[in-house]
Amino acid sequence: MSNVYAPTSADVALRAENLNVYYGSNLAVRDVNLEIPKNQIVAFIGPSGCGKSTVLRCFNRMNDLIPSCRVEGDVTFHGENIYAENVDAVELRRKIGMVFQKANPFPKSIYENIAWGARINGFKGDMDELVETSLRKAAVWDEVKDKLKESGLSLSGGQQQRLCIARAISIQPDIVLMDEPCSALDPISTVKVEETMKQLKEDYTIIIVTHNMQQASRVSDRTAFYNAEPTPKGGKVGYLVEYDNTEVIFNNPVSSTLATTSLAALVKV
Repeated sequence: MSNVYAPTSADVALRAENLNVYYGSNLAVRDVNLEIPKNQIVAFIGPSGCGKSTVLRCFNRMNDLIPSCRVEGDVTFHGENIYAENVDAVELRRKIGMVFQKANPFPKSIYENIAWGARINGFKGDMDELVETSLRKAAVWDEVKDKLKESGLSLSGGQQQRLCIARAISIQPDIVLMDEPCSALDPISTVKVEETMKQLKEDYTIIIVTHNMQQASRVSDRTAFYNAEPTPKGGKVGYLVEYDNTEVIFNNPVSSTLATTSLAALVKV
């Protein structure tokens, strides 16, 4: 089957067409085609080494930071190919933010974790209001409002991750990428981050890479399942197997691979 999924609405946040990613001469991910609808949560799932995070990093050109990485194909954002020569990758990352697997607060106060990024991006409004609004949207305001001058590193792991989410949205991106944001968190913190994601999709488009099948089924509107196959050189190349509404992927997939095999078992490979 084709791995292109067309949303019912033409309101698309991001589109990947014929996307191939190489590390040196080795093809790591091949022929990815998908559309990400606005204000929805899209989950990328699949076994380790199938290219989920590699594709995610293509969406804000984080792969540019890897010298051996080369991207072919088109990734379109607001009608423009983000890999065009005239596109400023730094400016792009202001519109397509990222939250990483391990929480990485700045070694600054909780307040400055939010204010610093906004300030260097030219924010001229009410900084106190921006800090509060960002922390509220990330569902961490009530826990930190009385200690804004304390270091962000003093917070618990779950609080740090939500602080990083607040930092990402403080510069008002259109899209937030999340690369396994809950993998290092306890169950209670995971629930809080998931609740935060559901609230944030009212204002942002969210793409999350996760190994947690239950998480994908709980939070996402659409799911993309990736797999990998061996190459003649002994490596692996990832590819998109199927992309559809999450309910379809988990309960009535078209792919014979998904229809006959437990998703949980596949992802543990």
